Amino acid sequence: MDLAQVTSVRMPRSRAELALAPGERFLGGGTWMYSVPPDPGVTGLVDLTAMGWKPYTLRDDDTLRIAATCTWEQLITMPEELAGDALPFFRWAARGLLASAKVWRVATVGGNLALAFPAGLMNLVAMSYGGSCLVWRADGSKRRVPAQDFVTAVMTTVLGPGEVLRAIELPRASLAHPVAYRTWAISPLGRTAGLASGRLRPDGRLRIVLAGATTRPYLFAFDGIPAASELAARIDAVDTWFGDPHGSLEWRRMMTYRAAEEIRVELSGREGRA
Repeated sequence: MDLAQVTSVRMPRSRAELALAPGERFLGGGTWMYSVPPDPGVTGLVDLTAMGWKPYTLRDDDTLRIAATCTWEQLITMPEELAGDALPFFRWAARGLLASAKVWRVATVGGNLALAFPAGLMNLVAMSYGGSCLVWRADGSKRRVPAQDFVTAVMTTVLGPGEVLRAIELPRASLAHPVAYRTWAISPLGRTAGLASGRLRPDGRLRIVLAGATTRPYLFAFDGIPAASELAARIDAVDTWFGDPHGSLEWRRMMTYRAAEEIRVELSGREGRA
């Protein structure tokens, strides 16, 4: 969709040039912004892809840093020596977008996370691996936010005015842990109505992440493989269920119980091999 009200597009080359003027908004891939009616309050765009961030790097502390401007195509074609066993999970998440390869070449993982949709697939990935979000503050400082705390509500994050999501950081050791994941929709090619994942640590601890069916994502941590009743009790406490034309609230809630239990059973069969 045309953004007729936008009168300027800036291509920043340094952090100092990221300071926003009135009416400006940061731009990643732009695939969402150009697909919906324009916001009349946005008169200028600041294109983050001009910053030239490497799509992914391995830090000295063995952390995989994925730039916010990394495209989905770059993510799913990451060398196996970096992504390791997480590569199938990355590719599953990309397919969950129901987007064409053309969109994958442009859409960014940071944009997917910062939009904070209930079914945000990059948020699920980051939370599943115990990741964190590197945020550049407007005053020149930076902060790291645990991935499970980044999204606070539908299309709402912890980002303040002028703050930029710089990267998603994943502990590389966690990428080798066994994972299981589920998604569901009303129709085979329908918009995602719910997401769930699980990761089994070598010490037997289990992390379950639920999203899509709730207004914000949830992380449940267990010291071992929980009983079905224990897992269900944790889900019972969720009070932010989400419903829309792509799935009723009650249906999404019941599917969440089913998906979480399937993941619990699947990973219980891999206990001892984590």
